[in-house]
Amino acid sequence: MSTRQNPVHKICSALTARTQFGQIMRRASLEQVRFVVDRRGEPQVVIMGIRDFLRTIAPEKKVVAAIRAQARRKGKDKLSMRQIEQEIRAYRRAR
Repeated sequence: MSTRQNPVHKICSALTARTQFGQIMRRASLEQVRFVVDRRGEPQVVIMGIRDFLRTIAPEKKVVAAIRAQARRKGKDKLSMRQIEQEIRAYRRAR
């Protein structure tokens, strides 16, 4: 995995993005390449890897990091969606 600080930006057409989506996802994820997808010459969307997104656009806040660490310690970080929904229902009933 690349640890490049300044990701490379590539411009591609919507048709290319549609036909080569798997390759674009792989490059965005592993090589930190950002793809600007245009339609008729107008930029429409950006495709970027999740780690790149979290690092640059939505960095984890300290409080979220603390909650995540606490969940790991309690073994709650591996819950299924069903278990999460049960936890929410139980909490709401208790309130």
